[in-house]
Amino acid sequence: MSLIIPKSYKRKLLPETTEVAIKMIKDDFQQRLSSNLNLRRVTAPLFVLSGTGLNDDLNGVERPVSFEVKAVGGSRAEVVHSLAKWKRMKLGAYCIAPGFGLYTDMNAIRADEDLDNLHSLYVDQWDWEMTIHESDRNLSFLKSIVEKIYDSLKATEAKVYERFPHITPRLPENIEFIHAEDLKRIYPGMTSKQREDEAARRYGAIFLIGIGAPIDGGEPHDGRAPDYDDWITPTGDGHNGLNGDIILWDSVLGRSIEISSMGIRVSGESLRRQLEMRGCTERTSLPFHSALLSGKLPYSIGGGIGQSRLCMFMLQKAHIGEVQASIWPQEQIDACHAAGIELL
Repeated sequence: MSLIIPKSYKRKLLPETTEVAIKMIKDDFQQRLSSNLNLRRVTAPLFVLSGTGLNDDLNGVERPVSFEVKAVGGSRAEVVHSLAKWKRMKLGAYCIAPGFGLYTDMNAIRADEDLDNLHSLYVDQWDWEMTIHESDRNLSFLKSIVEKIYDSLKATEAKVYERFPHITPRLPENIEFIHAEDLKRIYPGMTSKQREDEAARRYGAIFLIGIGAPIDGGEPHDGRAPDYDDWITPTGDGHNGLNGDIILWDSVLGRSIEISSMGIRVSGESLRRQLEMRGCTERTSLPFHSALLSGKLPYSIGGGIGQSRLCMFMLQKAHIGEVQASIWPQEQIDACHAAGIELL
């Protein structure tokens, strides 16, 4: 995606008031998320040792920022991409019962990002994970959790409107569930991003199911690592996939915006199948993977919710740099400034 400069953009809040609003949104939403999903806050690492299999591979091509740790014999550590695997191990370590879970503030550096309105070198999100029963590994349960998260989003949006009445709510009453395979059939001849835009424009808020699985024997809608979300298990409705993305229509940018990637996590069986499909079965010997395959980790569901993206959407900003401090190309800074978009 290239930089989008909305026509006649007018910021709704001054920078100093924006800072107050950011804190209000973050405090309010995480409290609602914690309450709705029975989550308790834990402290998370900024980096993990390389070679343990704990770091996430995202789409499988992003390079983690890494460095040598003198104090542990020169071993290398890498800044986390997200904490999907780490959280699942914590559920087991803390013996958290089904129906309860944890959340944390995840901070990451993604050096390979193409920087634009939605993508930054700095990633901040709420990472959450919940222990579930094996019988909960189904599409109905996944949808029920998505609806609870969406209720939290709507409640926080109402809180913003209460404090700043000129920022009117945009979220629809309900979120629409669509499978990636169906979306391709509805909008043939389009790219995956174009399909997301059309669906989000139509419904306002969608949960796109089945991210990572090949569609009709071809390419997946989007990339997903093979060892945390389950994108291969049949759902009973003719589709595969127990994961997805929460995607909202952003009227400021005139495009869709992904707020959350989440899903029911792999079982031992689906882990083996997904590793085989991606040609990386050697990972089965890594500590995380071997623990999962030997039944030492609980069944779980989890995901990440972008903090800066949420604040950007709620405050109707045009650039993620209006709600977080990061590094941007000078030409992007100049173009934004000329349009009244002031980056922090």
